[in-house]
Amino acid sequence: MRRNNSPSGNYRNPCLTMHQPWASLLVYGIKRVEGRSWPAPITGRLWIHAASKVPDESTIKAMEYFYKEIYALNGVTDIQFPQHYPVSRLLGCVEVVGCLTRDELACWEMVPEGVRLEAQTDYCWLCERPQRLLIPFEMRGYQGVYNLERKIYEAAVRGLTPVNSPLPVKFPLPDPRDPFSLKPGCISALTPNLKATEMDGSSSISQAIAGARVAATQFSKKDQNSHGTAQNSMPDRMNANHEDTEVARSYNLRSRGSSMEQDNISSTDLNKKFDDGTSPSYPEGKRSSNKSEGSSKHARYSGAEADLRQYPQPPSKIFAAALKSLKQ
Repeated sequence: MRRNNSPSGNYRNPCLTMHQPWASLLVYGIKRVEGRSWPAPITGRLWIHAASKVPDESTIKAMEYFYKEIYALNGVTDIQFPQHYPVSRLLGCVEVVGCLTRDELACWEMVPEGVRLEAQTDYCWLCERPQRLLIPFEMRGYQGVYNLERKIYEAAVRGLTPVNSPLPVKFPLPDPRDPFSLKPGCISALTPNLKATEMDGSSSISQAIAGARVAATQFSKKDQNSHGTAQNSMPDRMNANHEDTEVARSYNLRSRGSSMEQDNISSTDLNKKFDDGTSPSYPEGKRSSNKSEGSSKHARYSGAEADLRQYPQPPSKIFAAALKSLKQ
């Protein structure tokens, strides 16, 4: 698989490696904005690959709670989250239709409020028309945007199926005659006086944003030696470390304006949100208690059929430690 580092792009079948659960949330159409610290180098189809890091249960809970809260602002209360979050797999693709700065998207009143609340990073890649692979298949990822191998692309493109998003979004083009008119600076030039909507710092939305920030930044606090899988060679483990560092930087969610007031939320309140098993709620039977002995953790998690939710990690330690660092 050859990476393409040219600044002009020249991508044939561009792919992006992301951590779970963000990768699956994007492919399932729940996540509509991909946040990065650098602008999107492409428009059009972007393949999504899940990195090798197995997500903690607390991370999954925090991000699902975040999306439940922001979708509720637009009247959507029934979200079918993925049953599995497979790792080291090609998951599907989305269409990148443009890229805006955080402030531009946060102020853009032509899109739903929930979408504007996804503006938490320097640059926001606007994604539409998600498609997922019926059978995600194993492959190695790379840092940044890179080209899929031709044989992988030819196999993957035949296995795509459309996704029914909870609230599909069609990002309006500033210039209907130019399909590439959604680029950084275009919205601020048209509406320079718009301001982001202010929120109550004690609201559940603020708590959801706080939880999402903690979930995203916890990658940089993990022991890098824990990354990679049993079958990975040493170069693969080193590559996984690069992936984790890049995605942790890319997902350094930062709330704006009055939403920063959520730092006043006590660790007890936030831990209760994610530890008591009642928020968010999950369909009956979604988490199985079946724990077979004699198999390694990787063997349980690596396959597309593995259920990540069977093996929860105690979320309280992650959230308490992260919240303590935020308050310092």
